[in-house]
Amino acid sequence: MECRLLSLNDSQELHRMSVGNREFVFTGCARGKGRFTATAMRAARRRAKLVVAAHPNLSPVTAAMKLVAPRMKTIVCTHGIEVWEPLSRMRRSALRKANIVLAPSRSTADHVCAEQGVVGSKLRVLPWGLDPQFEALLNVRPIPEPPSNFPAGRVILTVGRWLESERYKGMDTLITAMPRLLPRWPDLQLVIAGDGDDRPWLEHLTEKNGVRLHVHFFAGLSYAELAACYAACEIFALPSAAEGFGLVYLEAMARGKPVIGGAHGGAPEVIQDGVTGYLVQHGDAIQLTTSIETLLAHPEIGREMGARGAHRVEREFRFNVFVKAFKRILREQCES
Repeated sequence: MECRLLSLNDSQELHRMSVGNREFVFTGCARGKGRFTATAMRAARRRAKLVVAAHPNLSPVTAAMKLVAPRMKTIVCTHGIEVWEPLSRMRRSALRKANIVLAPSRSTADHVCAEQGVVGSKLRVLPWGLDPQFEALLNVRPIPEPPSNFPAGRVILTVGRWLESERYKGMDTLITAMPRLLPRWPDLQLVIAGDGDDRPWLEHLTEKNGVRLHVHFFAGLSYAELAACYAACEIFALPSAAEGFGLVYLEAMARGKPVIGGAHGGAPEVIQDGVTGYLVQHGDAIQLTTSIETLLAHPEIGREMGARGAHRVEREFRFNVFVKAFKRILREQCES
């Protein structure tokens, strides 16, 4: 099938994007919602067979496209916390009109059903897969070196966007756990990869807890540098309260690392508690500390968990697994 990519936020210059062995050439609408909607309507009039909206906020556009192309099928992707509370009336109504609504986890699908009123027959759980670009880095030998200022010692890594609106990710709990761990493991380091408007607050927390010399912030990393950070760490931790799925857990597991996540949202569908890592209650610094202590005191447990996690990713979450499942959904809609 011929495929066309419509982008709301990208600039109007020509862009190229590769995913797997496919390359997409497209121009964006520079955040112009009117221009984007007009472009979408023109695409619908060209007898588009199927449209996939990559975010629930775009569902009103797909509903409008269907007015001019009634036989067109519509699929809307949801991700996590953005659908855990009721959307606006217009977006909620448009989401319900989609032929299929995708969710990356059963937890997110349940929220879509309960909060947005989407009927269960329209929901499909499609777990995300690893980015093929990240997968390619798994096979690079020798393993790339992390950034030059990456700390020596035993490293806990966390990766994310650090926004004031997303403090549910639990970085404050991870920082406050450090003073409990350092007396026994003085070479322990915490690496925080990512950036956002909450970084000054996190830096203040490190000063307040007296662990500034053991917490290291890395922003603007390339994909290769980030993959090297996964390879260099001993433990990955993101004790979040509200991950819709948790792609970073998969990336760490693919590198054979034990992972610690929140016992909430979609994380328990990725992390097998006691098998590939540990699940902890959000905000429980004592439980988080105990989990980290177990992995530090018994490295062989961490290695075994990491090996089981890597095997699970290989079996269930590689990009080709995602592709096959997504193709089945597309074929179902095109043939119906």
